[in-house]
Amino acid sequence: MQLIAMAITAAVTFSGYSVDAIAASNKKVTTVMPQAGITYAMGNNQVSVSNLQQSVDEDNENNTGAGNKASSDIVESSDAIKDVTPSASTVTDKVLSDIQNATGAIIKNTAKNAEAASEDASRSEEERFKSLVIAKVNDYVNVRDLPNEQDGKIIGKLYDKSVGTFIEETDGWYKIRSGSVEGYVKAEYCVTGDDAVELAKEVGTRIATVTTTTLKVRSGPGLEETVLGLVPIEDELVVVEELDGWVKVNIEEGDGYVSTDYVTLSTEFVEAESKEEEEARLAKEKAAREAAQKAAKSGTSKSSSSSNYNSAQTYTTQSSSIGSAVAQFALQFVGNPYVYGGTSLTNGADCSGFVMSVYNNFGVSLPHSSGADRSVGAAVDGLANAQPGDIVCYSGHVAIYIGNGQIVHASTAKTGIKVSDASYRSILAVRRIF
Repeated sequence: MQLIAMAITAAVTFSGYSVDAIAASNKKVTTVMPQAGITYAMGNNQVSVSNLQQSVDEDNENNTGAGNKASSDIVESSDAIKDVTPSASTVTDKVLSDIQNATGAIIKNTAKNAEAASEDASRSEEERFKSLVIAKVNDYVNVRDLPNEQDGKIIGKLYDKSVGTFIEETDGWYKIRSGSVEGYVKAEYCVTGDDAVELAKEVGTRIATVTTTTLKVRSGPGLEETVLGLVPIEDELVVVEELDGWVKVNIEEGDGYVSTDYVTLSTEFVEAESKEEEEARLAKEKAAREAAQKAAKSGTSKSSSSSNYNSAQTYTTQSSSIGSAVAQFALQFVGNPYVYGGTSLTNGADCSGFVMSVYNNFGVSLPHSSGADRSVGAAVDGLANAQPGDIVCYSGHVAIYIGNGQIVHASTAKTGIKVSDASYRSILAVRRIF
């Protein structure tokens, strides 16, 4: 039996190839094998046909009778084996077939697992949405510490389309937890359970938060696609569509794609505001207005604008609001360049750098981030209620409202600082500082 095995091995070796050599010489194999994670190799105990034949001849010379017959039988057996031993091309076909079958199975399993994971994630998200309580009112619904209007003290507000987490139901009231607020809201003004699932998808905003220093937004879902624009770390982009390994997002230059390796995905909802938070916010806004008025009237300027431009003080009068002064001050920089990461009103700024530097002239410090600007000041209920000086926030972009449905903003490297219609893109938020 050992000689038979040696004969089979010898037949393969006699062809002039080892299986490794066959695989390496075939282009199909070199492209498939790394994906399949499979390697093929022969052992080191190979025996050539010539050595095997020499051993048989020596046995014939040293043995007679039954011994010679046995040797003859061995030679005949080895000859028979050689007749059925597969050729090198047959071995190659078998190797390729095995690899292709294995690779196909892996690809099918991977696709099946990815699809199953996606379905599981979708079901899990829907289950989470069922536990939400979403306000459906014109303005807001009060959150009380007890489930009745007579004895329940108002401890916060759940604004229209704002969201809390369901805890329990008591006599037509939902107990919820939202932000820092935990209390009761009247059930008739809210939805939960199955009714909340579809509404949550409408009122929630799918956000991709950038986790790398500078993220490239590409024209298509691939690293070979052209770069549309750049987005800084911690900025937030609205997700338009989710793909395998990529998400479609909206930026100033248009819709583009970013790799999910460099963003964190989440669904964002507006939460309740406690009574204490509301009071603190109003006090902060009042202080900011007073500081801005003082800074503007004193002519204090922290921006990089040159003497060719009017100061903030010039636009601050008794008859105009501070917001109008902000808008008029910003307009004089129209035509100046857009520079990614810049904060200079004259030499170049990006969108958030422009807003930050304009407000800096009025004594207000804002973050250098379009995503963070969505949380500054006070919320304004839509563009219809916007006033000059308000901050208009988009996905990956921010601007200053100047009135009459228009904004001034540092748009792109191609267009620089310019005036546009405020509704040229979907608005995420309008924020008021003054």
